[in-house]
Amino acid sequence: MGRADAARIDIVYLWVDGADPVWGERRRQAYAGWAGRQGGQLAVYGNVSGRYRDNGELRFNLRSLEKFFPDHGHVYIVTDRQAPAWLAPRAGLTLVDHRELLPAAAMPVFDSGHIESYLHHIPGLSERFIYLNDDVFFGQPVDPDCWFGDCLTVYAETATVADGDALREDGTALANAAILSKQWLGRRYPQYRHEPRLYSHAPRPMLKSAMHELEGMAAELFEQVRSTVFRCWRVPPLLPDLVPRWMVHAGYARQQILDPLHISSGAPGAELQLDALLSNFGRLPFFCINDTCDEAEADDPRLLRVAAALEKLLPRPSSFERAAAPRRRLRR
Repeated sequence: MGRADAARIDIVYLWVDGADPVWGERRRQAYAGWAGRQGGQLAVYGNVSGRYRDNGELRFNLRSLEKFFPDHGHVYIVTDRQAPAWLAPRAGLTLVDHRELLPAAAMPVFDSGHIESYLHHIPGLSERFIYLNDDVFFGQPVDPDCWFGDCLTVYAETATVADGDALREDGTALANAAILSKQWLGRRYPQYRHEPRLYSHAPRPMLKSAMHELEGMAAELFEQVRSTVFRCWRVPPLLPDLVPRWMVHAGYARQQILDPLHISSGAPGAELQLDALLSNFGRLPFFCINDTCDEAEADDPRLLRVAAALEKLLPRPSSFERAAAPRRRLRR
């Protein structure tokens, strides 16, 4: 690996357009078959429309990336036979189709926890990379040393959570992921002491070599999460919790406590949170705008309010966008 490759920090996104009728039919057929075989296994919010809805977040996320981290490396967008209509082909950008990353026998897959377990296998990916859900944005200039430095920095929330020992059917994916981490780390490391708090919705700094190491150590967990089609409460995702906890325990990362601005678009206080975002943009390490409107229509006022806020914050198109067609002038 050359010096430039070692210094590079690539960016990886997952993206899907749930309004695409062809993709939607694949989802419908897959769920009908899966539900017949896996009755009672669906995780809380595991198949709501909001999980797959494209609210334009990726476009604004790339604008934020270019504004606050212009020296980023290659950008990879992992997707399922789709591409945003506005996305411009360019050097430094690669669309990675599920068919290039996942085994053919595993598809179709509609569980992000399954898909993200393969991210470190993306061909050409740099050793250091940052994984972002498209609803998690940088909110101030990025200092790579703050994210990587002598070791990686991962962020956990202030509040503690119930310290259960068993996965719960009514538990959120993140809560169950923390329980899974407690079980696996406790078995493997007798000296491990579990901290009952969740990791923040944040950009996730990663080391490709460390991910391969963990995959070898926790092969059974990777095999389990790669067996899912839809998010299953018995098989929590690994990247949101086990990966950062293990990296901290193994010395690859340090943990910081931080409560970032986390906006739930369907919550009663969302409007005030968006006002706080508008006031503090440029001084936030990162923020999340989570679509919690579930089965709402695309023109729901709550979703339109988020779209308007993002347009106000990040009005300038990035180099990842196609040039807008010029408006035709009317003849008099």
